[in-house]
Amino acid sequence: MSINQPSAPFVGTIEKNPKISLIGTLAMLVEAPGEFDLVQQGRIWALADAVSSWPNVQEAVVGVTNVMLAFEQPPADIDMLSASIIELWHRVPGRKADGKLIEIPVVYGGELGFDLPAVAKRAGQSEREVIRIHSEGEYTVCAVASSPGFGYLHGLDPRIYMPRKSVPSLNMRAGSVTIGGMQTGVAVLTSPNGWNAIGWASIAMFDPSSEQPSLMLPGDRVKFRIDRIEL
Repeated sequence: MSINQPSAPFVGTIEKNPKISLIGTLAMLVEAPGEFDLVQQGRIWALADAVSSWPNVQEAVVGVTNVMLAFEQPPADIDMLSASIIELWHRVPGRKADGKLIEIPVVYGGELGFDLPAVAKRAGQSEREVIRIHSEGEYTVCAVASSPGFGYLHGLDPRIYMPRKSVPSLNMRAGSVTIGGMQTGVAVLTSPNGWNAIGWASIAMFDPSSEQPSLMLPGDRVKFRIDRIEL
């Protein structure tokens, strides 16, 4: 169910409103308008920070260009709640990617980087050049989702974009450093995976026994460092 809202509440505001949809009676999805960029993602982070302390909001779960609000009880007035969220969207200053810097050593190529040749072929680059481009980037954690501790990383060089596979790899190993479309990431679980494996990292992305189980949090920055190259 999508909720249609009137124009922005401030005179002179030309920005579009976020799209607000209900998910059953105990959740609501707020989606940023327009194309994805880090400015809009920063607004999503800030919105999530603000609404997470609102009455009846059990949790604000950040996604890529969206945030899902989980409620303790069905909201009494959906229209008023939606209007409050839209008003907040238009005035909240976006949060910058000012989290910690995480360095991840990677063994590029080899048995666990089995998609590196396909990525290089599509990019028209050598495998070593793909590795150089990937390892020289700095990436921003937009959201931690899909599986516990998996960070969606923005900042991949367009030269090495690679579509997700139409047929997933059935048993991709945890720690696989992957490319999926315009994003990169590190697989948390050994499982079927449609992203393209170009290397492997031994560092744990998620530790349920830790006070902070997920290594990555939204707004953190990530650098991949070449530990070894196997071609």
